[in-house]
Amino acid sequence: MSSYFDERNDKTLAAIDAILDTLPDFAREFNVGISMRTMPLTRLGYLRDIRVFCVYLTRKKFKDKQLVELQLSDIASVTPTDVETFIDWLSSYTVDGKRYACKERAKERKVSSLRAMFKYFYKKERLTNDVMTKVDTPKTHLKPIIRLDVNEVVDILDEAESGKNLEGRQRSFHKTTAIRDEAMLSLFLGTGIRISECVGLDRKDINFDDNSFVVTRKGGNTAVLYFSEEVADALRRYLEWLEAQIQEKTPFGARIYDKNALFVSSKGGRMTPRAVELMVKKYAKAITPFKKITPHKLRSTYGTNLYRETHDIFVVADVLGHKDVNTTRKHYAAMSEDIRRDVVDKVKLRDRDKDDE
Repeated sequence: MSSYFDERNDKTLAAIDAILDTLPDFAREFNVGISMRTMPLTRLGYLRDIRVFCVYLTRKKFKDKQLVELQLSDIASVTPTDVETFIDWLSSYTVDGKRYACKERAKERKVSSLRAMFKYFYKKERLTNDVMTKVDTPKTHLKPIIRLDVNEVVDILDEAESGKNLEGRQRSFHKTTAIRDEAMLSLFLGTGIRISECVGLDRKDINFDDNSFVVTRKGGNTAVLYFSEEVADALRRYLEWLEAQIQEKTPFGARIYDKNALFVSSKGGRMTPRAVELMVKKYAKAITPFKKITPHKLRSTYGTNLYRETHDIFVVADVLGHKDVNTTRKHYAAMSEDIRRDVVDKVKLRDRDKDDE
């Protein structure tokens, strides 16, 4: 695992320690119990959701207790109705002075976190029943799949190269980052990697002998992926340019202090997820202002295009790193649209050749 992911895990573990200080003792027990089979980011998400649930309990069910005073015996007294009322409460609530309003998917995630906690303590026989088995998962509706059309893929790469539609400071910065941005967009659109996988790449991870690269996937596993010659050309141009910047000691090259990162920022360090999001937004807004394009939408674009070429959802799931093919089907619903279009002429209402016989 690269230093980027090591550093990210260290920061996440520090955040876990901080939130555990605000939670009851059973939360720490739960965190330790699942640590061998979950990544730090997953555990941090669970703990944040559990904290919201505990805040709700101290306001509605155990008003005489502080959050850290809650016991597992209090959790044992929680009823399905309590959980259902909590889900409704999530529509509008305040925690630490900040107002929140959970939508369908945020509610679904919090219920999933509670399921994990109750299941853990029931399995360990610390609870006599799992109340979450009696609670329905909040219904969610599939969102329209936003992605780039074929011509828009060409347009966004052309825009990264030329910057002709950029204005003001964006245009001046473009002169410095154009080659890097084109390479990054090419990698997103040509491999479908996640934003965390992209920013975590080191230069040593790229192998031009067989156009492959090593990526750290969600969950911490590594995989070898491959890119086309078109993507390889964009990456070569970028790496040659980057090396020239360093050797010639240009202002950009002189600022580079992260000697491992594949994609470096104008400040000299590894590109952050936020910086990548802003970069994608900048070019996407210039060529398709009415679509909210993010790095994940570039992933959707690749997934859809790959399915259209292969018509094999299992291939798409494997390349994208989905453990469950249903995740692929859910996020790339455009596949269903293609299937419906392909079968239009499969069923004949009148078989003319047979009638002629």
